Amino acid sequence: MLRRRRTLAATAVAALALTFLGTGHAAAADVNNARNAGFESGLADWTCSAGSGTTVPSPAHGGAAALKATPAGQDNARCTQTVAVKPNSTYTLGAWVQGGYTYLGATGTGTTDVSTWTPDSPGWKQLSTTFTTGASTTSVTVYLHGWYGQAAYYADDVSVYGPDGGGGGDPSPTVPAAPTGLTVSSTTSSSASLSWNAVSGATGYNVYQGGMKVSGVTGASATVTGLSPSTSYSFQVTATNAAGESPKSAPVTATTAPSSGGGTGGLPKHAVTGYWQNFDNGATVQRLSDVPSQYDIIAVAFADATSTPGAVSFNLDSSGLGGYTVDRFKADIAAKHAAGKKVVISVGGQNGTVSVSDATSAANFANSVYSLMQTYGFDGVDIDLENGINATYMTQALRSLSAKAGSSLIITMAPQTIDMQSTSYGYFQTALNIKDILTVVNTQYYNSGSMLGCDGKVYSQGSVDFLTALACIQLQGGLSPSQVGLGVPASASGAGSGYVSPTVVNNALDCLAKGTGCGSFKPSKTYPDLRGAMTWSTNWDAASGNAWSNTVGPHVHALP
Repeated sequence: MLRRRRTLAATAVAALALTFLGTGHAAAADVNNARNAGFESGLADWTCSAGSGTTVPSPAHGGAAALKATPAGQDNARCTQTVAVKPNSTYTLGAWVQGGYTYLGATGTGTTDVSTWTPDSPGWKQLSTTFTTGASTTSVTVYLHGWYGQAAYYADDVSVYGPDGGGGGDPSPTVPAAPTGLTVSSTTSSSASLSWNAVSGATGYNVYQGGMKVSGVTGASATVTGLSPSTSYSFQVTATNAAGESPKSAPVTATTAPSSGGGTGGLPKHAVTGYWQNFDNGATVQRLSDVPSQYDIIAVAFADATSTPGAVSFNLDSSGLGGYTVDRFKADIAAKHAAGKKVVISVGGQNGTVSVSDATSAANFANSVYSLMQTYGFDGVDIDLENGINATYMTQALRSLSAKAGSSLIITMAPQTIDMQSTSYGYFQTALNIKDILTVVNTQYYNSGSMLGCDGKVYSQGSVDFLTALACIQLQGGLSPSQVGLGVPASASGAGSGYVSPTVVNNALDCLAKGTGCGSFKPSKTYPDLRGAMTWSTNWDAASGNAWSNTVGPHVHALP
């Protein structure tokens, strides 16, 4: 989970974050010279190395298909197409990608070959670069590929915009029709979930609230958050593609539910979360009863994927934990409850392979987690999926779980830093989609290298500035301060990089909550309702004499 190492340069990640702030197509007279750009005709016009590529119906950025390419062994899943171009011309190369590390580039340009890339992206992200052809260049090879040992990548809607090279391409798109069938599928005290019929030729949809655009999505559903309880709202949607935006759909009205106050489950205003290891990796082996009282939420790591898509199970490692029995484990959970603590089951981790990517797997996830809650007494679930997250279906799964468990359900998340760099990313989208039932997001501020802060500057991990400037992204991006926590290692042994002393953690908490103890970055306002801090793990904390919880715990609980 929280110890995964990244092999690419941290500075490249930071530079990447600056690359995709917005790109535009070439001039209106230009055409897309790529053929079968949306993979609607399978792999026609494309060649993928070592049989690494296939087409899949989901996830698709536009249309009914997308490319899925899987690196294996010494093959990086390279898929190519030869595209006809004109000499001495400039072209804009683009593609929408998600999944594992993905590279996009062009060779044989006759000038300078180009490429761009992104690390693993949980949601669709646009890659874009430009190239100029040489005096005698009439064709170039465009390519996509992944990276060795990394997860499969998905690609869709490839484009090579520029002068017509004469080799043919996909027909120019036309403005799509207005969506039909807009309905309100559910509401909460602060959100409304909408769905509509997919529109042929659309690559995305815009959602309007009271005539103002509030979100853009790629699928035929969306959840609008940040609404007031017991209030009526009017919604419309439009369909979009490269040709433009459709007229608005017929409006629908949604009335939000009364305020429920869910998502906190009786926690204190400021809380400390710790992961408890259901395995022995060299840290102190613990029973739940050994976890210090400074921890308000204990995340049991981890649930395991089953052969049923989306479903999870939990198996106590009794032998690895010195004969810790299931009955004793259940009794210890009950004792933590009696002491006012919460115990949740964590799903994912570094090696987690749970995938919630359609309605069936979403239902399986909700049903299986609820079954574990009933069996062991867990108070909820922690989402720690490090290999990507589908915002649409994870939202569906968690709302289904909430409907089963009620307002006392605890939902926590532990995304990596890259996952919370933008509200367009799947993790961030999911957190916003379930804001009304979400307890806390404890972003992992380690094992990540340098990253962008909310002020657009790059900060290096292991500092007060890194913790505060990155947490600021969530605080400004729509999460409530009570839903933001700082995730850090309990000791240098608990992570590959990014360890900071407990004193630095306390300074960061003070900076965000009180405006004191800041480094060079100081937020524009204070957030006294900040939830607190998280650590990996209670076991590594114990191996260091509980120095982390003894220092950070009292400080969190004393925040204003």
